[in-house]
Amino acid sequence: MADKKTRSHASNKKRSSPKRQPNKAAAKPSWNKRLLSLGLKCSLVGIAAVVMLGIYLDGKIQDRFSSGQIWQLPGVVYGRVINLSPGSDVSLLQLRQQLDALNYQKVRTPKRPGEYSASQTRLEIIRRPFDFEDGPAPARHAMLSFGDNQVNQITDVSANQSLGLLRIEPKLLGMMESGINEQRLFLPRERFPEFLVEALLTTEDRDFYHHEGVSPSGILRAFVANIRAGRTVQGGSTLTQQLAKNLFLTRDRTLWRKAQEAYMALILDFRYSKDKLLEAYFNEVYLGQNRGEPVHGFPLGARLYFGRPISELRVDQLALLVGMVKGPSYYNPFRHPERAKSRRDLVLRLMLEQNRLSSADYQAAASRPLDIQKTPTLSRPQPAYFDQLKEEIRHKVGDKYAAGAGLRIFTTLDPVSQQAIERAVTEKVKALKHRAGNQLEAAAVIADRRSGEVRAMVGGARPGFAGFNRALNAKRAIGSLAKPAVYLTALNQPERFQLTSNIDDKPIRLEGSQGSSWQPRNYDRQYRGTVSLLTALAKSYNVPTVNLGMQLGLENVVNTFGQLGAKTDTIPRVPSLLLGAFSMSPFEVTQVYQTLGNAGQRAPLTALRAVTTKEGQGLYQNWPKAERVVPEQAGWLTLYAMKQVVKQGTGRFLQQRHRHAALAGKTGTTDDNRDSWFVGIDDKEVTTVWLGRDDNQSTGLTGASGALRVYDDYLNRRGATPLALPWPADITTVAVSQQGSQYALNCRGETSLPVWDINGQFAKRCRQPDPVGWLKGLFN
Repeated sequence: MADKKTRSHASNKKRSSPKRQPNKAAAKPSWNKRLLSLGLKCSLVGIAAVVMLGIYLDGKIQDRFSSGQIWQLPGVVYGRVINLSPGSDVSLLQLRQQLDALNYQKVRTPKRPGEYSASQTRLEIIRRPFDFEDGPAPARHAMLSFGDNQVNQITDVSANQSLGLLRIEPKLLGMMESGINEQRLFLPRERFPEFLVEALLTTEDRDFYHHEGVSPSGILRAFVANIRAGRTVQGGSTLTQQLAKNLFLTRDRTLWRKAQEAYMALILDFRYSKDKLLEAYFNEVYLGQNRGEPVHGFPLGARLYFGRPISELRVDQLALLVGMVKGPSYYNPFRHPERAKSRRDLVLRLMLEQNRLSSADYQAAASRPLDIQKTPTLSRPQPAYFDQLKEEIRHKVGDKYAAGAGLRIFTTLDPVSQQAIERAVTEKVKALKHRAGNQLEAAAVIADRRSGEVRAMVGGARPGFAGFNRALNAKRAIGSLAKPAVYLTALNQPERFQLTSNIDDKPIRLEGSQGSSWQPRNYDRQYRGTVSLLTALAKSYNVPTVNLGMQLGLENVVNTFGQLGAKTDTIPRVPSLLLGAFSMSPFEVTQVYQTLGNAGQRAPLTALRAVTTKEGQGLYQNWPKAERVVPEQAGWLTLYAMKQVVKQGTGRFLQQRHRHAALAGKTGTTDDNRDSWFVGIDDKEVTTVWLGRDDNQSTGLTGASGALRVYDDYLNRRGATPLALPWPADITTVAVSQQGSQYALNCRGETSLPVWDINGQFAKRCRQPDPVGWLKGLFN
């Protein structure tokens, strides 16, 4: 019994023993193991997160770097290329004007690209290297000799041999791209001056070629400095980190942004060469603003602050750009010149300490003034011209134009002509407002007389402001500008009409089909009975013009307008068209007068010369072509008559001021003096000027008292090239006597006038009697 109780007790004890002494180690892990396990899991998650972040950041980097398109580059717009050859109609003064517009430096002896010297008859130049539309050209040292307002000889100084052609690079006009709010002029690494590279690394990141994208010592040094100061006073970022921040991140001062910046710098350094990273940094660094848009990269910064390519900057100028990296606004040389100079000199001193600059060079550089441009701008804005340019790119290049690809756009704009017409419009409109009112507006278009290339354009009284472009879009009545087309129509019928022919200048009344009537009058309200064609056009008489046009037929006159380049569907077939009672824009008027000014050869107006990729591949090329649309003799006689407008007619104010130029031109005035027009023609350019008000109210100005004065001011600034008219075949002269406003055949006459002698009758008339009597009819 006792044994049984003993076993039972033992059994109960065995069953209950776990409750009394539980094995805690077996039931639950220790805290150390828990922490170890948790740490391991967190590490794995952290590593995975870091890896995933790295994959994400790496993909983001490669999307831009490996595609070869790190930036959305705007189109770079250039002005006209100046082509010089022996015989070119360019005077030494005109070439100097062009070189000054390109910021060439006049020196005693040229030693570097971008410099020239000049005497009275010779000009020595070292032309800059440039990537023209047909390929790159190196710098060239040339000597040009001049005489009779033209180039006589061009010599390559280095090779001591004659040159048949010397091209001068075009002016950078600006950037053009919609949707891109920053400006950048890309250059490859090898085209940056080595001094710039050394100065940047010395100042910003001396260990650039030795670290892996992040510099621990630099971070520690900055950390200590910031702790001591109690605020951020120093950054420890490498150039690679700065590049990562500028390209991919915001400027927020957070640990998360800083961590991403460091990580991306490591990836960048691992994937790409140091030179590739430097190239990206040089083209990305922020250096200020141009007209409210950010300017990125040293190449464009050099243009903004010094107006010159970066390859031409002196060491002190390069040091200024490097110094501005730390704070473009704080060290802006236009607003804070003393700060900028101090920062520049610090960079120079660091270069001296690193033996990158000799003591003498340091002293010379530090003693120079900042030598920046007068105003912080890349170029003068030409909004009216750019409107035409964009339209031509859309029509002529179309889908080939890749937005954001940094295409190079070569235009026909002449910076000297553009600046001269802008200043002429600004000054003369201001002077004329006392008579015409403060709402007086203006427009101007200048085109090459032979090629039709548009040299300049102004769309309003304030040329630099974008807005309504009156040069292209203001359709205004042209008034007497229509008359040369009427006379050209007549002169194209030499059996009936010559400049010496006489037409009636007597009161007339024309009846309309619906009972209306029209009675044209001359501007001075006088009538002269009979006047010659030449006098009627030179004096801009209305009544003789209407009489002549009605004899010719309205449809024939309209057809002439079409040949000259006008859109004939907008011209009403009514007698008042003969006096310009229809509307055209200044651009359309310029097309008509380009044809008239080129003696009947029409060249379509164009502002676009070529478009290439940034690598130089051609996408579009325009070769100016002139087409003969009216017989040369008729065109020549009309242009001769337009020279008489200046010599003795409504444009004679110019004869007093520019007699040597033998200009041609035509005034235009509309009813109640609402529109004031003038078209002037010298040997190089056709210039159209319009003055008026947008509300179509009277200005009180005629063509002679308004628009002509703007043209006169333009010539004073630009200079006039004498208009030469080589005589075509079958043009001869006849001797005439002048009787008032008429001419009479007279072999002993005091005046000689040109005629189109299609069958030699004029040449014979003073040697034998006229057997058919038709010569007499030409004067009646």
